[in-house]
Amino acid sequence: MAGEKPDVLLVGARKPVLLNGLEPKVNLHDYLGAKDKDAFVASVADKIRAIAIAYTANKVDAAFMQKFPKLEQISSFGVGYDHIDAKWAGENGIIVTNTPEVLNEEVADTALGLLLCTVREFPQADRYLRAGKWVSAQYPLAKATLRNRTVGIVGMGRIGKAIAKRLDAFGVPVVYHSRNPQSVEYQYYPKLIDMARDVDTLMVIVPGGASTKNLINAEILKALGPQGIVINMARGSVIDEPALIEALKNRTIYSAGLDVFVKEPEVPKELMEMDHVVLFPHLGSSTEVTRAAMDQLVVDNILAWAAGKAPLTPVPETPYPPKR
Repeated sequence: MAGEKPDVLLVGARKPVLLNGLEPKVNLHDYLGAKDKDAFVASVADKIRAIAIAYTANKVDAAFMQKFPKLEQISSFGVGYDHIDAKWAGENGIIVTNTPEVLNEEVADTALGLLLCTVREFPQADRYLRAGKWVSAQYPLAKATLRNRTVGIVGMGRIGKAIAKRLDAFGVPVVYHSRNPQSVEYQYYPKLIDMARDVDTLMVIVPGGASTKNLINAEILKALGPQGIVINMARGSVIDEPALIEALKNRTIYSAGLDVFVKEPEVPKELMEMDHVVLFPHLGSSTEVTRAAMDQLVVDNILAWAAGKAPLTPVPETPYPPKR
């Protein structure tokens, strides 16, 4: 591609790191800024050779990719890429990249924060103080503690390992379930149901998509038991949301801490009305520093492709070099 600027479709917000990194090097076409998207796509479809995705909320399925006959690369923001049909992309010679590693520590920090808030009721205590109730009575003693808990991590990938490291520092025993055993010192459970029976806390950090949909279901929640706490840092789809609501209503489990939801930013009214759960607005990696690093990796993957180099972080479904 020497001597020419390749045409790249930007799907998502015009974030400064993306614009500053890409505009000098490529011809950037703003998809979301187009009033008539069908007409816009028709006008650029034959030129587009790569797509930069700014947020995981932007769906890129096979039908969308097929609109761009010269498409070679999709560089997506975030670790999760269930918003992209990566299998179809790989089968059709399109490389998909994501942004792993640069957000591991931030998400692990948030996971521990959510766990602490859920177990120790920190948000509830804050609301109690702000309501002026402390002048009349001390906030009630928390019924739960980390001191006698065992955390079962569902998904011992990069972020799962970072969470486990933090739990080690807190003196909290860790076990795990994942598709395959990992090179870690923690006990491995091939079956999630068996782990749920043996622990009282589940920390969920697996990819979204069809293979993990409703992985945490009514059976798993019942096995976890009345002292059970579920922390979801993965995708909303990983938990059977109606089953979770029912388990929380009936006190089949003790509590839940949720950073993600099935139809976010919409959150079920039933969850909003429960005072014994903690809800975050998908904060995982939400700091300016980490989000800028993620945006930069989106840029770097596009620029590597534009220079004819290997992608920096291809997903498993689209190995390099591509097969066409």
